[in-house]
Amino acid sequence: MKTLELQFLTQDNKTVRVAVDEPAEPIDTVKVKNAMAQMLGSGVLVSSSGTALSSMKGARLIEQNITEYTLA
Repeated sequence: MKTLELQFLTQDNKTVRVAVDEPAEPIDTVKVKNAMAQMLGSGVLVSSSGTALSSMKGARLIEQNITEYTLA
């Protein structure tokens, strides 16, 4: 499973992460940056403490592999 993690900074310089499950690939960094800018501009996202987001920190693609085993 892959997740695109969008990272923002709050006004007090703390990182807030927003996860997008199974993003379209290849990742278009221009579209990601534009989407993040729209999120910031809308003011719809705030940290868990209610602090406003102030800037973009980065984005990263996380790939997670899970292997399940049947134990009988």
